[in-house]
Amino acid sequence: MLSEIKLFTDLLYQQGVHEALGYLNHRTPHRYTGLFRFDGDILRNEVIFDRYQTSVRQGLDVPMAVTYCSLVGQQEAPLNILDAATDPQAQGVDTSVISYCGVLIRDDRGKAYGTLCHYDMQRCQERTTDLPLLEAAAHLLYHQLHPIR
Repeated sequence: MLSEIKLFTDLLYQQGVHEALGYLNHRTPHRYTGLFRFDGDILRNEVIFDRYQTSVRQGLDVPMAVTYCSLVGQQEAPLNILDAATDPQAQGVDTSVISYCGVLIRDDRGKAYGTLCHYDMQRCQERTTDLPLLEAAAHLLYHQLHPIR
């Protein structure tokens, strides 16, 4: 895993957040990889990578209560859903997103900041297995977007 973190870090610092999200995205079957920020009742999309439309860099902000990201924030634990139709964890969540894998991002004080996640509007055939890489990437992305002053 250390070599994957090094590759991710090199991409992040040399080419930027969007390209680093692309690296993560190509390790999963999901179409999208995004960085989201908690903002009260709204989930803010900070950066997105779309496998099929790589020029897309930002998605929509959405009400927090209907998102998988809100579950990650509430549980303070990763969430990995292959198919919203069959997974009981998806109850009450907007099921236009069918598959999801996300980890919590914490700020420098340890407070929940948002999520780094993969997601898709169709069922995934396999679970995302590189959660440790996602968690390391989430920390690095937060610090790239919010440098310590």
